[in-house]
Amino acid sequence: MMAVMDVLSSRILLHPRDPDRSRRFYRDTLGLAVHREFGPPEDPGLVFFLGGGFLELSGRADGSTDGPTSLWLQVRDVDAEHTRLRAAGVTISREPRQEPWGLYEMWLEDPDGLRIVLVQVPDDHPLRRDQR
Repeated sequence: MMAVMDVLSSRILLHPRDPDRSRRFYRDTLGLAVHREFGPPEDPGLVFFLGGGFLELSGRADGSTDGPTSLWLQVRDVDAEHTRLRAAGVTISREPRQEPWGLYEMWLEDPDGLRIVLVQVPDDHPLRRDQR
């Protein structure tokens, strides 16, 4: 029998080029709730709630965030977020649209260019019925 990893918690770690700018973006612009704050008060690390997971901003990057990483966030109303975030000056890289796989998605970018996919799961989508 194959062993199964017992994951108790998880988080995505981001090391932004400009930590203060990214803290403002995730906390103030996107409106993510802060789970915890750590480190020096003048340059704290922040851990945000992401539904069943967490996003940690800590340290500082010295290069590009180009690559295969993106952040997937399920929201209740993609259109409402689109209106709110566009008014806040957020870079929308792809307007909201229904995907062939049935999800309603919009793509945006954080201050370092990391792709964030906002997803709305329609009422009749299989993800609504699958309770795993």
